[in-house]
Amino acid sequence: MRRIAVLDDDPLYLEMVQQVVQGAGHVCRTHATGNSLMQEMRRESFDLLIVDWELPDTSGPQVVQWVREQIGNEIPILFITHRSEESDIVSGLGSGADDFMVKPVRMGELSARIHALLRRAYPDSDEDVQAFGPYRFTSSTQSLEFNQQPVELTHREFALAKLLFQNQGRLMSRDHLRDAVWGHSAEVLSRTLDTHISRLRQLLNLRPGQCYTISAIYGYGYRLDARDAPPAS
Repeated sequence: MRRIAVLDDDPLYLEMVQQVVQGAGHVCRTHATGNSLMQEMRRESFDLLIVDWELPDTSGPQVVQWVREQIGNEIPILFITHRSEESDIVSGLGSGADDFMVKPVRMGELSARIHALLRRAYPDSDEDVQAFGPYRFTSSTQSLEFNQQPVELTHREFALAKLLFQNQGRLMSRDHLRDAVWGHSAEVLSRTLDTHISRLRQLLNLRPGQCYTISAIYGYGYRLDARDAPPAS
């Protein structure tokens, strides 16, 4: 499950894209103005953005440029627009978007484009065994080894640890972590997430000075950073 934000001032298209995103099992947040999306992205993180070009308060390329400047280049962005000239496609991609679709959009193709962008941006997320320095995750058995020694984790602790390692260096909002680990519909107290993070710090030695550490960003969420650690394999 991924978190996807959709920006379009056409309510019919917004609803249609939302149905495709949710039908694929993802969480979807919708916005009708660029300022609304940018405001939310100051406190929330997403795995993919789907952006319209013509907006009532700004333009799609301006939103994309803001995201690249303020958030970074990691999050994939898909343009959906009525514009179809080659110069428009060049301009849209040049602003920082990763893909471009022209309205009217075919729903099957939209679903395939979303899947392809997510697979390209997060290529290792479905592998059964993943290693990050001294940490080895095996998804099929929900097991984790640290320095070749098994670590006893609950199902949620394993899911949270794996999510953080897969997104190392990326700031993830509290809601993003809760959606991914507990599910979008679950009501999870804020201190529940904090308790899980605290246990992972202790059990996996994710502290300053170690090869990996978890940092809390006040008012936003958490980030796992690597220091002199070998790349994921």
